[in-house]
Amino acid sequence: MNNKEFWRKLTPLVFPIAFQQLMSALVSTSDTLMMGLIDQASLSAVSLATQITFVLSLFCFGLTGAGSLLAAQYWGKGSKPEVEQVFAVMLRPMAAVGMLFTLAALLCPGLLMRIFTPDPELIRLGSGYLRAVSLSYVLMCINQSYLTILRNSGRAGTATVISSTGVVVNIALNAVLIFGLLGLPALGAVGAALATTLTRVLEFVWVLAETARPDRIKLRKGYLFGRCPLKKDYWKHGVILTANNVIWGVGITMGSVILGRLGSDAVAANSIAMTMKNLVNCFCMGLASGGAILVGNELGADNLETAKKYGGKVVRLALLSGAITAVFLISMTPVILNLAELSDQSREYLRWMIVVCAINLIGMSNNSAIISGIFPAGGDTRFGFICDIITLWVIVVPLGMLGAFVWELPIWVVYIFINMDEWVKIPAVFHHYKKYKWVRNLTKQEDAP
Repeated sequence: MNNKEFWRKLTPLVFPIAFQQLMSALVSTSDTLMMGLIDQASLSAVSLATQITFVLSLFCFGLTGAGSLLAAQYWGKGSKPEVEQVFAVMLRPMAAVGMLFTLAALLCPGLLMRIFTPDPELIRLGSGYLRAVSLSYVLMCINQSYLTILRNSGRAGTATVISSTGVVVNIALNAVLIFGLLGLPALGAVGAALATTLTRVLEFVWVLAETARPDRIKLRKGYLFGRCPLKKDYWKHGVILTANNVIWGVGITMGSVILGRLGSDAVAANSIAMTMKNLVNCFCMGLASGGAILVGNELGADNLETAKKYGGKVVRLALLSGAITAVFLISMTPVILNLAELSDQSREYLRWMIVVCAINLIGMSNNSAIISGIFPAGGDTRFGFICDIITLWVIVVPLGMLGAFVWELPIWVVYIFINMDEWVKIPAVFHHYKKYKWVRNLTKQEDAP
């Protein structure tokens, strides 16, 4: 095993996934920038409404994460039928969760918005957005199921083409529907939501066409509606990964809930800061996903020592890429401050929020590569679950709420509190990593008599 072999395997995984992450982040960026050009209220309302999409994505990450770790190992082993089983058993809960979110956004959007803000104007604007975007939720879940299988069956490039094309279409539709171009009425926040829904429809049609091709992983009716031998293995990891993602994500969302009660200025500034952080963090996220697939392939092929060495290389790359990304984000501060029409107070909040987000990026890059990538690749899913419960719900969220509502500290102090989770967990993460409990071939369990 040498560096050349490592990069030969990692590059076709990381760069397509990182590019896909970048393109997806550009949609959020375009929403933020275009809403910011309308007014600060529209920017804040859409920022809060898209927290529902974020919460749904947490379920998606958990459910597709379980599918990904099994598909990666079975693909590394060369077992295509098992990958088709994983596809079927993953699609069922994904479609069900997506439908649940669709119905909630369609039937009670105002109730959802009140979770994040008491402001009547933000609730009104956000409710219109949620109704228009509701259908996209179930389509997103179906699409992500198949894209996960593509990435784990040697076709990460195809998944990137589908997602990236969707992003280009989404951004173009954003401009047309938000501002009323080409003779259409200007729909504002509702236009942004409709652009997302129409894009999900396009991706869904493309996914159906892709599954019909003769050399692709198929959705077998027998596995989808009948008995699926890998169902038990899927849920063994799926329940923990989903719970972990939801606990982590809801904890992160609590930061938006806290800021939503500290005024529109704080919400608007945080919206831009988080959008920019997600935009520049794409390579780190691609490295985490690509590293997970690479390590999972080697574990499934029973190359345990190679997987262990590859894991170490991924961790070192994650720390380096996190540091570079943090420096880049801070260097972009003058540009970021002028991206939208903000009040002077919002601009001042944004200035130091960027610094906090940059520092957070280093820890996030490391933890994403290990907790969300390497550990699950070998079926080690419990640690992340326990770690996030303690760091977020015992330390970070209580400190944020106490700082904001009891001690009434300055907003910048509260913002540090709600963004300190990644650094709090790092010592425990490295300690657990060195135990190497994640170095396991999960497919061997299926071969046992």
